[in-house]
Amino acid sequence: MAVRRGPAIPSRMQPVFDEIVALTDAFCREHLNEEYADICRRLTAALCRKRPSPLLQGQPRTWAAGIVYTAGWINFLSDPSQTPHMTQKELAEKIGVSTSTMAARKRTIEDALRLMPMDPAYMVSSLTAENPLAWMIEVNGFVIDARMAPSEIQKIAYEKGLIPFIPADVESSSGGHDEEPDITESPKEPRGPAA
Repeated sequence: MAVRRGPAIPSRMQPVFDEIVALTDAFCREHLNEEYADICRRLTAALCRKRPSPLLQGQPRTWAAGIVYTAGWINFLSDPSQTPHMTQKELAEKIGVSTSTMAARKRTIEDALRLMPMDPAYMVSSLTAENPLAWMIEVNGFVIDARMAPSEIQKIAYEKGLIPFIPADVESSSGGHDEEPDITESPKEPRGPAA
């Protein structure tokens, strides 16, 4: 049975997605957690939608290793203060590939999806609240930290899916606006031309 979670997978990529996700799900279930499994599924789906998809070349096991390693890199999995915690060497040994192969796959994934550490799209929830990138929004042409914005702007940003939640510690602003502010996603760092 095909595993479909999140955004649609191109039909020709579905078998590749299923095979890689079976590996990442099993690894995350045994060594990490469900949140990492979900991040790996989303990374795999994003790679399946690339044209051409890098997943069409190479072994599913090496891609699974690279995807788990990428999820860990984004979320500082190698930091001993994090839970779960795993070094690059431990991850490679447990998934059964060399560290160099795993690192090469991670680099390909990082470049293909234009990723960075703490990338808000692939953060574990325990780190999201402290990630400044998850809170940057553009309001009427100005980039602001949504945590410092009035609650009405936070609500609009949350409804548009631009922030992960509405911070409880922000007091409601007094006075309304006749016009809804123009809130858009904040500009990210330049990451090269769109694929």
